[in-house]
Amino acid sequence: MKKDKIIKDDELRDEYKQSDFPTPLVRSKYAKRMRESSNVIVLKPVVAEAFPNEEAVNYALLSLIKLAQTTTRPTNHLS
Repeated sequence: MKKDKIIKDDELRDEYKQSDFPTPLVRSKYAKRMRESSNVIVLKPVVAEAFPNEEAVNYALLSLIKLAQTTTRPTNHLS
């Protein structure tokens, strides 16, 4: 038995054409719910390299929030 080539997820196979799909293409009925409940954030590669895991990112951000809250003072702006 001959094995099929591995196809990348972002490519259509040669036997499929855009015209084979309904127009306009519609996402699944759960796409909106998934997008609303998801909190995935994509970091720039240079930022991602600085943190080994999710815990390190959260620790750094929480530390930054704490620092900002303790050093921020209300200012009076003169008009």
